[in-house]
Amino acid sequence: MDNEMFSIVLDTLKKIETEKLSLETRLEMDKKGDFPEELIRFMLGPDIGLHLIFIPAEYGGLGASALQIAEISEEMAKIDMAVATSFLAICLGMDPIRIGGTQEQKEKYIRQIADEGLIVSYAVTEPEAGSNVQALKTKAERVVDEKGNIKGYRLNGQKQFITNGGVADLYTILADTPEGPSFFMVEKGTKGLLPGKHEDKHGIRASDTAPITLEDLYIPAENLVGGIEGMGLKQANRVFGYTRVMVATFGLAAGMSSLEKAISYAKQRVQFGTTLAEKQGYTHKLLVPNAVRIAAARAYIEEVAARIDSGEEDLQVEGSIAKYFATEVGDAMANDGIQALGGYGYIREYEVEKIKRDAKIATIFEGTSEIQQNIISIFRLRETLRTKGGYYGSMSEGLSGLPEETGGPMVAMAIGLLNELLLVARKLRVTRSQYLMFLLADMMTWVEIAKATCLKAGSENREKSSSNEFMLAVARLFAREAVEKVYMNTVKVLNVGQQQAPDLTGKLKSLDLNKVFEGILTDMDLAARELIRAQ
Repeated sequence: MDNEMFSIVLDTLKKIETEKLSLETRLEMDKKGDFPEELIRFMLGPDIGLHLIFIPAEYGGLGASALQIAEISEEMAKIDMAVATSFLAICLGMDPIRIGGTQEQKEKYIRQIADEGLIVSYAVTEPEAGSNVQALKTKAERVVDEKGNIKGYRLNGQKQFITNGGVADLYTILADTPEGPSFFMVEKGTKGLLPGKHEDKHGIRASDTAPITLEDLYIPAENLVGGIEGMGLKQANRVFGYTRVMVATFGLAAGMSSLEKAISYAKQRVQFGTTLAEKQGYTHKLLVPNAVRIAAARAYIEEVAARIDSGEEDLQVEGSIAKYFATEVGDAMANDGIQALGGYGYIREYEVEKIKRDAKIATIFEGTSEIQQNIISIFRLRETLRTKGGYYGSMSEGLSGLPEETGGPMVAMAIGLLNELLLVARKLRVTRSQYLMFLLADMMTWVEIAKATCLKAGSENREKSSSNEFMLAVARLFAREAVEKVYMNTVKVLNVGQQQAPDLTGKLKSLDLNKVFEGILTDMDLAARELIRAQ
């Protein structure tokens, strides 16, 4: 999508916020908890067509890049996460067709989604399976003709927590065939497709979430995505790197919305003779740490989106890192936003309590934070052992040559320590304990996020949404956090594992934490000043 069209889309979002989604409207939607179908249909209609950003140009869409969709998704979620969730579900529901469909299926359904503005639903989650799609219980039995040829499938099962489940025009449903899990395309009104009651939720209350019952639902064979049984998990895994990055932007949106409101309040609220913006107890506790992590999450999301746009496909772990970190960071800032506004933060009309309620779901849907930690630790440990330390070794080398002011050499040191730990992980019996594997996942996440942040801070070509001094301070502050995370988690692993690793213990002792934390208050002061000045 060219820059002019991209700007038009962003301007359209601002216009929709002004004309259709004022604060009063958003709060009323949240209070009622009803799906705003008229609004969503308007946004999908011919005059707006926001769904076209997700659709490739060859099928009548705008063909936006992953980086552009990430920015648009964040902006939409900043306006209202419930509305953004409904739109992301359209993208998610279309992805099995986009990734695995035959050319005829793409021409029929993707073009129909583009031309008619269909609401799409992605029906995978089940009551007992949750994020574990391998525990799938929905069955798709073959229906054969008199010659034994497969003419269709009969689906039976239950789906749970399905976004757009009660309002969709088209569903992509995962069911277990004799050859394994497979996606099917099912149109609204098909006999045996029974949407349930709209769920009364804690947050994103205006989005539609409903169970779906499948009772002898007959689907013709041509509606099996790709025409081959057993490809469903591969098709789902191929898009996780993409879809989880988009959910990560919801974390950014929640964090930024709450941060902006907290900063605005800090500049107005006077206590004991000065504004809250002049008090370190406010800025250095509630604003700066959150702002640093949000900026770090943004750097990583931009990096992964750029890799997707370059044609890389196997980015499931990167998607998990982005989703895990950004959504947890957004949720933390949303929580601190309530604290920052004090009693006002607890009152609905100031919206920060709604932001907090909305933010929580991002750490749950598209795979919980714990599922992401599982994926990160297992696959990164496997890659480290396969490459005999080469994976993180090359990452460390790439950072050690950066200027000190970027924090790169600090992160390189942390990555070196992590690498040593991973190479003796089996000896330490780390894989036997999920708790220890989660500690590894956090170390992996923090150093990879820190790497992207340091590289962004040191790049001359980065988009200048903030000053160089601020970005460098952010990189150094997060680099320190990554070093601390690796150091403390390594100590925990060694002590909990109760195994001897003399070389690793020696590296721990040689790590000069005093030097690492030199200048931390100066950097926090700089970051606080720019945050207050920028709002």
